[in-house]
Amino acid sequence: MLDSVLIANRGEIARRIIRSARRLGVRCIAAYSEADAAMTFVREADAAVCIGGAPAQESYLAQERLLAAARSSGAAAIHPGYGFLSENAQFAESVIRAGLLWIGAPPAAIRAMGRKDAAKQLMIAAGVPVTPGYLGEDQSEQTLMQEAGRIGYPVLIKAVAGGGGRGIRKVSAAAQFHDALEGCRREALAAFGDDRVLLEKYVEHPRHIEVQVFGDSYGEVVHLFERDCSLQRRHQKVIEEAPAPGMSPAVRASLCSSAVRAARAVGYVGAGTVEFIADGGAGLQADRIWFIEMNTRLQVEHPVTEAITGQDLVEWQLRVASGERLPRQQEQLCIQGSAIEARLYAENPSNGFLPSVGHLDHLHFPEGVRIDSGVEQGDTVSAHYDAMLAKLIAHRSERTEAAAVLAAACAAVQVWPVRSNAAFLARTLADPDFIAGEIDTGFIERHAAKIVPDAQPSAEVLQAAAQALAAADDSGGPWAALRGFRLAGSPEQRVRLEVGGRNYLVEARGQSGHAHVLRLDDERVLFLKGEAWPIAALRAGSDARHSSGDGTILAPMPGRIVALDVAEGGAVKRGQRLLVLEAMKLEHNLLAPFDGTVAELRTGEGQQVVEGALLLRIEKTA
Repeated sequence: MLDSVLIANRGEIARRIIRSARRLGVRCIAAYSEADAAMTFVREADAAVCIGGAPAQESYLAQERLLAAARSSGAAAIHPGYGFLSENAQFAESVIRAGLLWIGAPPAAIRAMGRKDAAKQLMIAAGVPVTPGYLGEDQSEQTLMQEAGRIGYPVLIKAVAGGGGRGIRKVSAAAQFHDALEGCRREALAAFGDDRVLLEKYVEHPRHIEVQVFGDSYGEVVHLFERDCSLQRRHQKVIEEAPAPGMSPAVRASLCSSAVRAARAVGYVGAGTVEFIADGGAGLQADRIWFIEMNTRLQVEHPVTEAITGQDLVEWQLRVASGERLPRQQEQLCIQGSAIEARLYAENPSNGFLPSVGHLDHLHFPEGVRIDSGVEQGDTVSAHYDAMLAKLIAHRSERTEAAAVLAAACAAVQVWPVRSNAAFLARTLADPDFIAGEIDTGFIERHAAKIVPDAQPSAEVLQAAAQALAAADDSGGPWAALRGFRLAGSPEQRVRLEVGGRNYLVEARGQSGHAHVLRLDDERVLFLKGEAWPIAALRAGSDARHSSGDGTILAPMPGRIVALDVAEGGAVKRGQRLLVLEAMKLEHNLLAPFDGTVAELRTGEGQQVVEGALLLRIEKTA
């Protein structure tokens, strides 16, 4: 077993690696940026080396600085985690040339699977079924449009060097092709430095199913069964589970054998995931599942596989990198129960899922489920990196039980003042269609009206806030009471309060047994079913301080304007896209709140903006 490892990553995966490595007696060195100096993973490591500034290009993507940190700390190996440089063949080669162990896939395998078009050609040769599409070298728009017509709409445009849900556009008709291709190329060039694309037939009822594979340096390859990652938003996975609902033993055997053939075709060593798309319209069938790509690294969703197999995949990585054989043979692996994982993000679902950054004044995770978290209370969520706070994983003997346990756990999460998607996750996991296994990649979009929390507090929230404030009112005297006071007659049962920055007059009735109110300095925060609301009492005669939107469009976070669709003086319609802000690795569309005219324009395409900056102002049509 190797004696030390530099972790070339941060947050949740760094803590995850430390946990397994420490159990095996491996010394862990954290590589961290200046922005992460006070983060939990740095404190938990045996040693830590600062590798540069907050931007990833100056730290976590700075290959020479990582190698220098490994040398200075005496590390025997580098573990890249996932994301950043985990699938960078050049970095893997540099690590190996430096005489260090690379805890990842062989550089040749990374290259073979790094380009989606070349990988598909390789899979065809290996007898692995692939999705119908276009993989040609001719990248002219005319040729691509012709090929899209031949394939038949709808089609997917995908960056050949893509990953992580970026560089993908669905096109339903020829009239949409130009704009979709332009957006895909722009995003692909920014994210991967390569704007080439391929085309795939869009599967109408797609399910995203992937197989965990593992290889060693002795030529042995096994699979650890499948995961279903169909619940996605903007091609980003939200909820994953293992095994896949509705998967029969015969289809599983066919799917997993295809994944093993794919891994053997590239001489695979280490942890990898072979990803497939399935047409779930008539149930899972072996001839309706196709290869789409291979991720040559450990995946974010690996805990569900660990749960159902009883194996520690990070331990497997460390053992295989140390020259050991695989810890288990295929016949020694079996499925035990059902596991579901939910990704808790620092984002605001009621505001278009925009990322939320800031100091975590309060953070509470429930008991009874596995928590893989990159942060603790007192840490800071930075705008420089991924917005994931934690992964919550429930493992039970039956899928319905696992879903119920995880839904309750998500509802019990408390985060403040950073916003989270906890309520959205809880609602999704409790949805009858999810429980019934009626899932595909369009699930979230179809169910958005039910599962995405509203921007305004529900009646249940207002009731809970009214009860909590009434019970907490200890200021003394009838004139200062939260409830209205009369000179004669019974007390008025209406409570004046402020919730989420707006004023309400609430008829107080029964209490909610699920609510929890926390006092932070001079602020009270109500937590209910995964939502968090600042609440305050209003005295009699108080007027509302906030009105409806006035047409002022502010930057919700720091970023760059990559597209501007309007001009000063131009007319806009409610819901029309005004501009596109690129921030935190994603593009965010800002929409018109009502019909009107662009009265003032303060930004331009390519401009960097700070959070809260005035971008434009719309005057409502009379």
